[in-house]
Amino acid sequence: MTTPIGYVLGTQEATPLEFWVAVLPGQVLRLDDVISVQTHRPDGGEIVNFYGVVDHVRTLHEGTQFDTDTFLVKSGSLPVNVSYAAHIQVTRIEPEEYLPPQPGDTVNLAVDEDLKRALHFDGMEKRIPAGTMRNSSPAYLNYEFIDGTKGAHVNISGVSGVATKTSYALFLLQGMLTSAALGSHRANTKALIFNVKGEDLFFLDKPNAKLREEDFAEYQKLGIPAEPFKDVRFCASPRKTSHDVDPHLDQRADSISVYLWSIRELCRDRLFSFLFAGEDLERGNLGFLVSVVEERLARLAEENDRNDKKANRKPGVHLDVEPFGTPEKTHIKTFRDFIEFLEDKLVENVDNGWLGRNVASTAEALIRRLWGVRDEMGHLIRGDLPPEQIAKYQLDPLSPAHQLTIVDINKLRGKAQKFVVGVLLQKLFSEKEKRGQYPVVFIVLDELNKYAPREGRSPIKNLLVEIAERGRSLGIILIGAQQTASEVERRVVGQAAIRVVGRLDSAEAERPEYNFLTGACRKRSLLLKSGSMFVHQPEVPSPLLVNFPFPPYATRESEVAITEDDDEDIEF
Repeated sequence: MTTPIGYVLGTQEATPLEFWVAVLPGQVLRLDDVISVQTHRPDGGEIVNFYGVVDHVRTLHEGTQFDTDTFLVKSGSLPVNVSYAAHIQVTRIEPEEYLPPQPGDTVNLAVDEDLKRALHFDGMEKRIPAGTMRNSSPAYLNYEFIDGTKGAHVNISGVSGVATKTSYALFLLQGMLTSAALGSHRANTKALIFNVKGEDLFFLDKPNAKLREEDFAEYQKLGIPAEPFKDVRFCASPRKTSHDVDPHLDQRADSISVYLWSIRELCRDRLFSFLFAGEDLERGNLGFLVSVVEERLARLAEENDRNDKKANRKPGVHLDVEPFGTPEKTHIKTFRDFIEFLEDKLVENVDNGWLGRNVASTAEALIRRLWGVRDEMGHLIRGDLPPEQIAKYQLDPLSPAHQLTIVDINKLRGKAQKFVVGVLLQKLFSEKEKRGQYPVVFIVLDELNKYAPREGRSPIKNLLVEIAERGRSLGIILIGAQQTASEVERRVVGQAAIRVVGRLDSAEAERPEYNFLTGACRKRSLLLKSGSMFVHQPEVPSPLLVNFPFPPYATRESEVAITEDDDEDIEF
């Protein structure tokens, strides 16, 4: 028998959903502690078990009337009793008899099987570690609310630099990829991670030199191997200043792939609209003209492919077109050529049908925007390289050779970042529509407010909404993060079955997007330290405060541990 922690308070009303506990002298009951209570039905029927989480605690002097009575109590002049009480939010009732517990019922801390029942861990057939609770016990998430079986997607909010959003996303990802919950699909499960800040994610395959012994113990408790990620592919954008295709990275040079797209691929795969990923294409007629041009370019690319096939050639990477600009100019090999070709069709020679029913001012607006992004996009979209070389830079997140794909967009400017994210997600979405739900692909994307803002419409926002609403049926799971959920499209945030909150700004914490947090949790979110998160999932009525251990993989160059192989390369 466990030692009672207290009794159901009789001076406050008790209901089936909440009640107060009088804490016994010498005992401690804290926020986030989990308790269990047994009560008898008043008619002498079966016993009802209540389980709950402490969401408020308070102490006060009983028998005092004035604030200054505290000084008298302290000096021993006024005898009083100290009331130590805790408020309980009920998380489970077994059997489901919605009657209140009785005053004086014994309250115990929930441990072992009672703890699992209290937080519904016992009913999770597929569970993954969510972190460690205040009582040092592991907390779990139901994987069926992540992979699309019952729900899908994870959303993480918090202040940049303090909330450790990316760190927690990687912790969850490692827990999932090493968990038995994935069963036979574990080896084929993929992840696409966008690196949006610095080059921190380019060392995930290296052990962390700063990992401590107690961290190893935490990982062992959670059932996660304390080791770096395996089967990782790192991809970076090419340098703009070099004609050669070199990765634009400063801290790491080995095992890096470069990504870019060919002119013909841009047209054939209908990726043209993502050049305007940051634009609200539903305002005015620009969106309509973009769709017309995109279709025209697709037909032109398909005609080029047919001509190559007839000539028994491999599909090219440039476009062969009618003369434009000068009589000799019949190939589109650079992004500049591409813009000049469209300018010829839409502005200078408008009797060719490309403009459709649009007015000249709309065409001029489109061309201005293309010239505006030329410096950002020119090194990403090329037709002046051999087809064999372009083929090496094709980025396939479903590649069987790698489980994780890290795509660096940190070195790109805003519109180029949106283009890369939009194109990769579009190609992934199209491929998954052909292949079906498996293999499941996790997408880790920070700064969701940039790609799916609450106001306006854009191609990338529409795609993210589509992933949020239909992704679970296709096996595309979004692990999205942002500083302020209030600035992200509601349909993207609202579709996330798992909601995670780190340190919040005081104004942001009051927004309705955080209604799943209790009042006490909102206040505490202003004080959370790095490594602490509130986690909410559908099966557990109360948010859980969890801590996750220090990462076993390096998150920056200074954390990379020197291995024996590295020692052999060091000269003295």
